[in-house]
Amino acid sequence: MTRINTNVSSLVARNTLGRSNAALEQALTRLSTGLRINTGKDDPAGLIASENLRSDITSIRRAISNTDRANQVIATADSALGQVSNLLNDIRGLVTESANAGALSDAQIAANQLQVDSSLEALNRIAQTTTFQGRRLLDGSLDFVTSTSDSDFSNVQSLKIDQANLGATGTVPVSLSISTAATRAQVNVADVPGGSGTGVAASTTITLTSQTGAGTAATGTVGFTVQTAAAQAATGNVAIDLVELQASGTVTIDSTNSASFTLTAVALGDAAGDEGNGAKSLVIVNDTTEGAVYDANTNTLTVTMDITGGNNTVNYLAGLISAGSDFAVSNITDGTDTVTASNTGAGTLAGGRDASTETIAVTSVAGDNNISITIAEGTGIGATPSVSGDATNGYVITVDDAGSTTIADIAAAIQSISEVATADYTGSATYEGADDAAPGSPTVLTGGDDAQTATQSIDIASLATSAGGDLSLTFVVGGTAGVAAGSGAGEYTVTYTAGSSLNDILALLEDGTITELDATATDLATGAVGTNVITAGPSGAQAISGYDAPTTGNDVITLTAANVGTAGNGRTVTINETSNSSLFDAGTGVGVAVDSNGNVVVSLNSAATAINVSDIVAALEATTEYTASLTTSGGSGVYNSTTQAPPTVTNTAGGEPAGGLAGAVVFELAGLTGSEVLSFGAGTSISQLVTGINLVRDATGVEAVANGTTLELRSTEYGSSALVDLKVISEGSGSTPSGIFSTATATQSRDTGTDIVATVNGIAANGKGNTLQINTATLDLTSTITAGFTGSIDFTITGGGALFQLGPDVVSNQQARLGIGSVNTARLGGVSGKLFQLGTGNGASLSTDTNVAARIVEEAIDQVTSLRGRLGAFQRTTLETNKQALNDTLTNLTEAESSIRDADFAEESAQLTRAQILVQSGTTVLQIANQNPQNVLALLRG
Repeated sequence: MTRINTNVSSLVARNTLGRSNAALEQALTRLSTGLRINTGKDDPAGLIASENLRSDITSIRRAISNTDRANQVIATADSALGQVSNLLNDIRGLVTESANAGALSDAQIAANQLQVDSSLEALNRIAQTTTFQGRRLLDGSLDFVTSTSDSDFSNVQSLKIDQANLGATGTVPVSLSISTAATRAQVNVADVPGGSGTGVAASTTITLTSQTGAGTAATGTVGFTVQTAAAQAATGNVAIDLVELQASGTVTIDSTNSASFTLTAVALGDAAGDEGNGAKSLVIVNDTTEGAVYDANTNTLTVTMDITGGNNTVNYLAGLISAGSDFAVSNITDGTDTVTASNTGAGTLAGGRDASTETIAVTSVAGDNNISITIAEGTGIGATPSVSGDATNGYVITVDDAGSTTIADIAAAIQSISEVATADYTGSATYEGADDAAPGSPTVLTGGDDAQTATQSIDIASLATSAGGDLSLTFVVGGTAGVAAGSGAGEYTVTYTAGSSLNDILALLEDGTITELDATATDLATGAVGTNVITAGPSGAQAISGYDAPTTGNDVITLTAANVGTAGNGRTVTINETSNSSLFDAGTGVGVAVDSNGNVVVSLNSAATAINVSDIVAALEATTEYTASLTTSGGSGVYNSTTQAPPTVTNTAGGEPAGGLAGAVVFELAGLTGSEVLSFGAGTSISQLVTGINLVRDATGVEAVANGTTLELRSTEYGSSALVDLKVISEGSGSTPSGIFSTATATQSRDTGTDIVATVNGIAANGKGNTLQINTATLDLTSTITAGFTGSIDFTITGGGALFQLGPDVVSNQQARLGIGSVNTARLGGVSGKLFQLGTGNGASLSTDTNVAARIVEEAIDQVTSLRGRLGAFQRTTLETNKQALNDTLTNLTEAESSIRDADFAEESAQLTRAQILVQSGTTVLQIANQNPQNVLALLRG
């Protein structure tokens, strides 16, 4: 079937050609870029994996760069430290040479000192100038920073933090817990005779402390503001003059139209003023004798008129009333009406008022309130007066000029003023604005005055005895009255309530809480009145100063046994105060008794105020068992039993038999630093043994201490490496040691010390002597602790150190923070001292002490070599291994990323060839398909 409207073959050929072109384009893109994945549609999952790997590769490359940079920093520091080591070695040689003082002149030693000074300057210069990209490496700026509030931190003699991971918080709390202190090695030789050839008698001392000079009391004056007179109120009378008013009212009378009119009392009449008020009776009498008469007693107005004669209108009636002059008639209604004979009118008149002066007595509140009050009229005020103004410019009470206001209302308005205490008024009078005039002048309250105050004081003194002292008093108003002691000596807070008087304060001071206070000398100052109320106390702490304690001195009596040897040791000496007169001499007040064991009791008259110390010496000297002498005369020489407490006397001691060692002794003494053979002859005392052994302790590392008759041989160092090794070679006569020395030691004795036992943040630390050390992934710390200390020491590493990013991820476990301390002369050294002390004029200079100088230099060399070793270990074990591991990781990740993203050129070339052939064939087929509709023309031509 042949169609021309739809060429299906052409459509098929065209779609196929489009797909072939797309394949050709993809192959060309991959071959030109070398990448299999060029857009997300090429391989979505592969693109994600490839991008993640590329991110890792970038980070690792930076980490490798960081490691190289860190290695360069450490190498720079190590190079400078090498020069520091050379300088220290030079100094060590100069110290050793200068120790040969017997062969060197002073000038030669001075020349060596100049070289040492120059080397010290060079060391400081290296510490300050060794930099990497502007950052100093050896001046201590890269050391760790610590902080602590732990008082036990003073027991940390040295602290070196080599490495610490501060984590995300930037701080590391550190807790050193020392459970067992390091010990020294010690060998004891017991029962060594301590005396010389003549022996020593047992003795003790009796110390009598007495006052040699009076003390000075602390004094001071504390001022209070008090009220000396009460505040006074101001007073005044507000006078309001009221005019006379006539009463009026409407009266209705019987007439043809029930007429009415207003009846008003007139001034000067019998019904004038207040008389016109009340109910009025109007009586009309029909009579030819006409007139009007008012009876004030009955309040009745009688009008006589000729009603029957024709004069009978209301107007005529009004005329008769008006003519009587007591009342006026107005407002007549129906005046032409006829009045009925004997007609009685009735009505009530009101509003009448006699003229008067109304007085409002005003009193202000207590104080200087001399205010003025003015009564004024205004429009539209109403029945209640208004109040305006102030105390400075005066107050104005405004009443309505067209209304009526009671005087009581005006008084209430005055009462509302804040400065007014009372505004008294009695009565019911009314101020009529239309008729009454406001007072022309203001009323001024006078006589007011504020309370009167003055500064009055209390003189305060402390005791002039050992119980006294300076005082610091703080006075506080409010709360519960009382005295409370502060944290410091002589500090007190005195709390008093509002309204207290000076007497109240004085009573608080003398209530016994302030033990230093002299109640007799503390009193109101001249002119002060105790009953005056305090309005303001002193602010801040009040110093009561000037105290000087009484001076005392010691009179020391030395009591010695009569015979030499140990028999007199350990005897008690007791000083008693007693009222038993049989125990002391009546004249001297002193008695001495010695029991059969040699114990001494000195009895003193408890009522005696002046026992001579010389009498006590004489009484002791009089015994056959002891001798006594006054060896120190620093006191008054007088003992007062009523004020002095009997002293406690130590037991007698120190008695030694005559002679020292029974025979000569030769022994070898070895310690950490070496050994020495020592020999001592017969009669050598224990103190002489100590002196001889200590002369060579720098060579042996062993020192000697006499503890009674025991010779203690101790290592100068602490820890398991410290030792004392005593070997007795010979003692006494013959070849077999048999004396006290060898018997005590069994011919040989050896002891070693123990190391410190501690934990750091719960992890067991390595101990060496008094030094503990810990090295974990997060903390590398070394610290030397004070000998003998046990307990906890807490501090916090708050920052510092050189932070190196060694891994691809910015997290704490891929970072290293290294501490590099200062190598200047103030920091190099150890327990023996610091390197700067070797400078001219200092305590370890070459001309002063070469032994100390040598030890300081050795400690400094150890310190620098330790730092160099630590930096080298960081380079080798951390940086180099880290770089190697990162390079291996980089290679593997790069290979993995390439396998995912890079194009396979062999495969893509084959795809290109295939796509080219398909495009060419598709183009030809499409051309053929497009020619098929032309075959229809053949059908049409028939």
